[in-house]
Amino acid sequence: MSSPTAAAAPAKPAKRVKRNRLSGGFFRFVLTRFLLIIPTVFILVTVVFFVMRATGDPISTALGGHLAPDELQRRIHAAGYDRPIIVQYIDYLGGLLHGDLGTTMTDNQPVISILTRYGAATLELAILALIIALLVGIPLGRLAAHHRDHASDAGIRIFAILCYATPVFFLGLLLKLVFAVWMNVLPSSGRASLSSEMQFTRLVSPTGLYIVDALQLGDMSVLADVLRHAVLPALALGLLTAGVFIRLVRTNVIATYNSGYVEAARSRGVGEGRLLGKHAWKPALIPIITVMGMQIALMLAGAVLTETTFEWKGLGFMLSTYLKARDFVAVQGIVILIAIIVAVVNFIVDVIAAIIDPRVRY
Repeated sequence: MSSPTAAAAPAKPAKRVKRNRLSGGFFRFVLTRFLLIIPTVFILVTVVFFVMRATGDPISTALGGHLAPDELQRRIHAAGYDRPIIVQYIDYLGGLLHGDLGTTMTDNQPVISILTRYGAATLELAILALIIALLVGIPLGRLAAHHRDHASDAGIRIFAILCYATPVFFLGLLLKLVFAVWMNVLPSSGRASLSSEMQFTRLVSPTGLYIVDALQLGDMSVLADVLRHAVLPALALGLLTAGVFIRLVRTNVIATYNSGYVEAARSRGVGEGRLLGKHAWKPALIPIITVMGMQIALMLAGAVLTETTFEWKGLGFMLSTYLKARDFVAVQGIVILIAIIVAVVNFIVDVIAAIIDPRVRY
């Protein structure tokens, strides 16, 4: 028999199982969003292909008027552009599956080599511009929300309007005029000086990211030269996005700052700084992160004008060059790569938003 003491002992409460935040629903959400990249890219590839063919075959578009009619027809036939459009489309999709994006009309280079050679420059510019946008946009947006309807808030809002309303090429020219011509403290074009470019030829495996390559060299003078060349284009592109971030952060922080749970925390004596930093900031992150993905896409579009303005030889610079030459094979390859980058970035943004707020998954 069991003792009366043991029988009278209260039962221990069941141990509370802590729910794993990254549950099966989260991984289903990630898998679904990842699989959506495939139809998105497929649709974009299809649209770009048929839009590029709307003006005729690429060879006639790029070289028409520069070659004799017989030579032009010979090249069109050799490239297969006289076949039915649907046959060309199927062959193009087959080439994409094997990493073949075609060959440029104007300089006879594989498009994939253009992307690998100049893609690193655009990536470096986009990263630097995004850093500037975040460093400027988020603190100023929070400051404007904290001092709502005060003079500092009005000044920050005017600054934000000027940032995103000013065309990026005009801002770039203005920055060049002030810092390169009048003050003569920063270079006006290029990614590095000629001496630094020569130093990079010593590298066995250069990345194409000049900042990384300068660190590989271990030469601080080369790194300083690369950074000086990057300041103006990164500012021109970054301030454009920073203006959007300022308005977005301010609006969302004010909305959460005046919500019921923040008022409840305020009534318990929680300080204003803690209310802003902890209670109001995190819920405001979700729409900010979501829009951030779209702004990265717009930033890549802005890179075309920025790189052209500063002769920053990246994909944007090459895209404008090939557009002038009417080399639609090269244009098609660059646009498809940008579309893939945008799709992947939006996937990453969706995953980050789901980690911050599980409600996004449902």
